[in-house]
Amino acid sequence: MMEWIIAALAGAVTGVLSGFGVGGGSLLLIYMTSFAGLAQNAAQGINLLYFLPTAAASLPAHFKNGYVEKRVLLPAVCAGLVCSALTAWAATALDVDILRKCFGGFLIVIGLRELLKKDNKG
Repeated sequence: MMEWIIAALAGAVTGVLSGFGVGGGSLLLIYMTSFAGLAQNAAQGINLLYFLPTAAASLPAHFKNGYVEKRVLLPAVCAGLVCSALTAWAATALDVDILRKCFGGFLIVIGLRELLKKDNKG
């Protein structure tokens, strides 16, 4: 019972952080692989399913605030679906250790990019 409560709290916290643009999906992957003991490819599959309702929940607010460019919506959705399917297929074909190292490298690159980014606000 306690593991369900912890998993629900992890999902809720990462959902709130996603709303702030922090990248809750990446945090959820770290939770699932490091603390919940899931394999990387299973965690990534769950993360893709997790993304659907969180994205759907934020879409009305983005439309209301004018953040959606309708002329690029269909091409972006189509490209996203194709790339998601291809990378999901690739993730199931790769060894879990290789997948874990690729994800770790990705997080390091993104983290360094954010740390070294110049602030051009003023």
